[in-house]
Amino acid sequence: MSSRKPLIVGIGGTTRPGSSTERALTIALRAVEAGGGETRLLGGEFLSRLPIYNPAIPEPTPEQSELAEAVRLADGVIVASPGYHGSISGVIKNALDTLEMLRGDARPYLTDRAVGCVITAEGWQAAGTTLTTLRSIVHALRGWPTPFGAALNATGGLFDAEGGCIEAKDAWQLATVGEQVLDFAKMKARL
Repeated sequence: MSSRKPLIVGIGGTTRPGSSTERALTIALRAVEAGGGETRLLGGEFLSRLPIYNPAIPEPTPEQSELAEAVRLADGVIVASPGYHGSISGVIKNALDTLEMLRGDARPYLTDRAVGCVITAEGWQAAGTTLTTLRSIVHALRGWPTPFGAALNATGGLFDAEGGCIEAKDAWQLATVGEQVLDFAKMKARL
């Protein structure tokens, strides 16, 4: 077994700086760090620079290569998306589509990686349908969605001035996602 800390890559946010989704992802990644893992955040600013994935273009951009390499090295991934019209956002879908670049790898797509799912949405219906969609996409990419997925209703606000969760239940959800991804990565490393 390697003594290296598991690397958990967080992919998420929106094009809006300081979005609720990226703040939620950051809290989940803090739980990973508290448990002894290393993290890397590919947030909204990064995602907004990714071009629309086009398999007909043979040469990836530096951002596409950076995303592919980060996931290639990851022991686990946390994906955070806002719920837009009952589904994941375009920037998140584009990032996940870009993982097609990993198709020929020894571990294609999200194979052998636990994937935590975090959703922020204005209402419970959008949160639920978006979580289901994201978990289905993770399955299609051969990843292992963690047993728990966080669905946060942003209608009344989620975070205080310091960036912490207003509600203890939301903090628990985000910590649970981070902890489960890290725990599965550690279990996989012991095999």
